[in-house]
Amino acid sequence: MSPSFQPTASVSYWKTVWRHFKKKRTAVAGLWVTLFLTLVAVLAPVLANDRPIAAFWNGRLVFPVFDEGLRPENGTWKDLWNPNVFLFQRPLNAPGSWALWPPVPYSPSEYDLLENLSPPSRKHWFGTDDRGRDVLSRMIHGARISLSVGFVAVGIALIIGIILGGLAGYFGGWVDGVISRLIEILLTIPTFFLIIAIIAFLPPSIYTIMAVIGLTGWTGVARFVRAEFFKLKRLDFIQASAALGASHGRIIFLHMLPNAMAPVLVSAVFGIAGAILTESSLSFLGFGVPPPTPSWGDILSQSRDYIEFAWWLTTFPGLAIFLGITSYNLVGEGLRDAMDPKLFG
Repeated sequence: MSPSFQPTASVSYWKTVWRHFKKKRTAVAGLWVTLFLTLVAVLAPVLANDRPIAAFWNGRLVFPVFDEGLRPENGTWKDLWNPNVFLFQRPLNAPGSWALWPPVPYSPSEYDLLENLSPPSRKHWFGTDDRGRDVLSRMIHGARISLSVGFVAVGIALIIGIILGGLAGYFGGWVDGVISRLIEILLTIPTFFLIIAIIAFLPPSIYTIMAVIGLTGWTGVARFVRAEFFKLKRLDFIQASAALGASHGRIIFLHMLPNAMAPVLVSAVFGIAGAILTESSLSFLGFGVPPPTPSWGDILSQSRDYIEFAWWLTTFPGLAIFLGITSYNLVGEGLRDAMDPKLFG
């Protein structure tokens, strides 16, 4: 095989996967939703904040949303400009000054006890919770928490699963036996209860949630990688590399791992959906990220005491969790079908 052939084959493969993926409308719709949620998470500080995005203040242009240390001499930014519309003018003794506020001019931790449990309105589009905090602001920032937990936890699971699964599949023998028995032991323990048991003995933190979900969610990845490595190491090009004296590391990372990534990628997408569900469930039960950090599950948990009349505390975060999990599952199913070996045979 010539050196110039491999990249062409790789590009052709992924083009074929994308072509088959686009044929499944539900998968494409799921992809758009995941991209939207990711964009919301990345832009959360400029979408919902009690600080202006930009302002002309004291004769200079400032960006308070990006500089937490920048504060007015007296009061808050809202004492200078009243956020009622998107572009705000300072009315009194500073002609020419202005401020550009986020679409949702409330921070996720901003309290207003005079507005507690207010239904959706022009002022609070998704209503407020029992402490007067804007629900939409908390959901926007909660998207950052949920997706961060999903991506980091899956990243940890991928690293562990690829390493252990690769070692088991490549070396076989007693190495495979030890790793396979470890996987079987972990699979016999209900993962969610194992996570709760571990978290109960650790300090509450978003990093704790990420680590625990990742450290308990690698078994599926390891099984996929192990199976792929068992299949790949019997192929002629792998045996030829070994016969030519290639090191184990070169064979594993240069030849085998790239060819085993298709099922791993599908597993990772499904894993993100599972991590979002796990984080939301933990927060709902009070084991998630500590307050006042916003979380979809934490918002949903507040609805238990006010479910008879505060319908917005159930509907909006529940819909966000449903859309997040469903969209990633649809993308995962689309990738799984698009990477079906029958399509390339």
